[in-house]
Amino acid sequence: NSIWVSTDHDEIEKVAKQFGAQVHRRSPEVSQDSSTSLEAIREFLNHHHEVDIVGNIQATSPCLHPSDLIKVADLIQKEGFDSVFSVVRRHQFRWSEVKKGENKMTEPQNLNPAKRYRRQDWPGELYENGSFYFAKRHLIERGYLQGGKMAYYEMRAEHSVDIDIDIDWPIAEQRVLSFGYFGKEPLKEVKLLVCSIEGCLTNGRIYVTEDHKEMVSYDYRDIVGIDLLKKRGIQVRLISERDCSKTLSAMQLGCVAKVSATNKLQVLKDWQEDMGLSWKEVAYLGNEESDVECLKQAGMSGVPADACAAAQKAAGYICKSSGGCGAVREFAEHIFLLLEKVNSARKQ
Repeated sequence: NSIWVSTDHDEIEKVAKQFGAQVHRRSPEVSQDSSTSLEAIREFLNHHHEVDIVGNIQATSPCLHPSDLIKVADLIQKEGFDSVFSVVRRHQFRWSEVKKGENKMTEPQNLNPAKRYRRQDWPGELYENGSFYFAKRHLIERGYLQGGKMAYYEMRAEHSVDIDIDIDWPIAEQRVLSFGYFGKEPLKEVKLLVCSIEGCLTNGRIYVTEDHKEMVSYDYRDIVGIDLLKKRGIQVRLISERDCSKTLSAMQLGCVAKVSATNKLQVLKDWQEDMGLSWKEVAYLGNEESDVECLKQAGMSGVPADACAAAQKAAGYICKSSGGCGAVREFAEHIFLLLEKVNSARKQ
């Protein structure tokens, strides 16, 4: 019924309110490094007697999707469970620990070495992943996040990321980039893809002949990707900071293009307004710092694998292919995947 952020930090409070959350100002007593989530939740309930059910979402699990939370809330509100918590299925063989100095042998915990099977043929085990804990008020007041009539909710592996130590950060980042997060706004079809020419459609290299003529190379797979986008009704437009009119003419792509663009974002805004599109319907593929603002503005954004660090940070998807080596085709496939999700959501 309501979304709250419990914090004792001014900046966190400011950001939380910017995104529409309400803020519970946490007391110093439950703001210590040793404080538990349960202590913070119980303090919150002491100030909010109207709350009957709490869904505790862990900030260290950034890949959690809204659809999961809706299903879990239904388990408590409609199916009568007192508490629900998240788990993930793992396929790992466990062995007993032998401490240094002990004259013992390790023992198998969940397998028979004499009849060892392939892990992919084994159903695996359910592990609590700490992503969320839903519980009714009466349990929390007694000091429990799990109890009564309990149920687990099995999350998909790609959404189950728990940041405990610093090396977990890049894993979480790549999961978000690969599988995305669409928030509470409904998905929309992409109707326009704007692609930077140098470094995306081409590999960014310019070859100069003795008679001062320029040559560039491109990947035929990218041309096929552009054609496939057009067949799906998606307009493809090209943009470049250089005057590469002759190169575009030679490639015969049949796309609207803007060359010598000193302000790529303004060009993108002009195209978006002229076509009457929302930003959710615009996709952008760029690779340089000059593309960063466009990547942030577009509803769907991507960069080749060899894009600069600033562009990678701003993008929603990082291709496995480099610029001029199939990145456009790969991003086109990513767009098609989004369209499948849109169609599936509409059918549901």
